[in-house]
Amino acid sequence: MAAAVDSTVVVPASIPRPPDRYRTFTAVISWAAPASLILIVVVLLQQAWPSVVRFGPGFIIGQDWNQVTNTFGALPFIFGTVVTSAIALVIALPVGIAVAVLLAEPGAQGLRGALGTGIELLAAIPSVVYGIWALYVLAPWALLHIETPITDHLAAIPFLGGIPRQTSLFTAALVLAVMILPTLSAVSRDVIRAVPRGLRESTVALGATWWETIWKVILPAARAGIFGATVLALGRALAETVAVAMVIGNRPEIPHSIFAPGYTLAAVIANEFVEATGEIYQGALVEIGLVLILVTLTVNVLALILVHSAKARAAV
Repeated sequence: MAAAVDSTVVVPASIPRPPDRYRTFTAVISWAAPASLILIVVVLLQQAWPSVVRFGPGFIIGQDWNQVTNTFGALPFIFGTVVTSAIALVIALPVGIAVAVLLAEPGAQGLRGALGTGIELLAAIPSVVYGIWALYVLAPWALLHIETPITDHLAAIPFLGGIPRQTSLFTAALVLAVMILPTLSAVSRDVIRAVPRGLRESTVALGATWWETIWKVILPAARAGIFGATVLALGRALAETVAVAMVIGNRPEIPHSIFAPGYTLAAVIANEFVEATGEIYQGALVEIGLVLILVTLTVNVLALILVHSAKARAAV
């Protein structure tokens, strides 16, 4: 007699649905961040309204900043913010990725541990300490070994001529590069470590060298995450205040050279808000804050567009 066959079908238990009160609570929490941003913008717009009414869209492209005549424009500060952040990113990006690769790859445990600890400690140094160090150490060194030789030999190139100074856009960019390095290297390290180990092993098995594996396999696979780390570092550079204000020169004009003094959006707010008198002057400084938010949002939106376009090209 044939044995009976158990035809019972095992149905996996369904995941219980969370109660409505928890779903409502999480929904409220998730909307807290965008709601806070909207509230901040509304409050800033209310405080900046006298300046918005008086100058209109011309505030963005205006170049005058005169407290006596109550004539204000934000273009020199936008220029200084964008240029210093861009130069800092150009300097810090290759260094940060190289450090991330060294920290993520196996081997040299003692060196990796010391280097990783040192990079992480950079993030714990206060901004004002960076400013003091840049003012008394980095600025004189950069003037002697970088700015003066470049202006002597490459003065014909736009934005590289003129008389070099210790307090300049370039000095501010150097200190920003040091400050964003921990963010860039730490996030890039975690992204590189997240690349599947099978990619490394299969590439090495095919006869590729360590450099070919890193350059042609690991970095392309981690490209999206490294780009995200770059955006985070750029956001830090755009909003930095104290260290930049101490070494940029604080001159409200668009310089003809990166070795000349300039100004940034965050620095002008920090330096002048306490002494601002009159609703137009105070409103102009608050509107500078709105412009800083606008610049930051623009950078993030452009970054998202680039990420989506890169993913679309990769999917084709």
